[in-house]
Amino acid sequence: MLKIKLYAEQREKLDWKKGNGLLPAIIQHAVSGEVLMLGFMNEEALTATEMSGRVTFYSRSKGRLWTKGETTNHFLNVVEIAVDCDHDALLVLALPEGPTCHQGTSSCFSPTASRLVFLHELEQLLAQRKHADPESSYTARLYASGTKRIAQKVGEEAIEIALAAMAQDREELTNEAADLMYHLLVLLQDQGLDMDAVVHCLKQRHK
Repeated sequence: MLKIKLYAEQREKLDWKKGNGLLPAIIQHAVSGEVLMLGFMNEEALTATEMSGRVTFYSRSKGRLWTKGETTNHFLNVVEIAVDCDHDALLVLALPEGPTCHQGTSSCFSPTASRLVFLHELEQLLAQRKHADPESSYTARLYASGTKRIAQKVGEEAIEIALAAMAQDREELTNEAADLMYHLLVLLQDQGLDMDAVVHCLKQRHK
């Protein structure tokens, strides 16, 4: 069985009776935090999800188990499963393969203004530009210029941030912070890293 963080004691306390054998399962992107969709699981669907590592629901309309992506290959790969305090709802952190919604969007819900989601989308875009034609965008040209130039840009933007702060220019500080964030993300991608690695490091330090 795939090791998923649904602890045995939580599994045993799940309240299946309240929803007539079904629990709502909220699916959330494991990296960006974007809410992807809502479905329902019975005990068999939850077991199938744990065993396969792919989100499997009980389809109320089909009257059977339904693995998300079974016809499109847009699977939801499970990272972690959590149970709410009343033991009658599930939160599933997953990594999607392709769009989650049948309309071709990343989420079945309307786009949100989540800052984490935007940063994740930006990071994905920067990753795509790594091998693009240098003439196609500034980002592609920056990658083509090499690590030294990218690192220099990060240093330059950091100095600009310090100067803006000393001048107490909040608008300029905001602009320079955005420039630094952008160039830092480019540098991380250039080095085969991403924000997930940085956050993991911060979490380890916090312990």
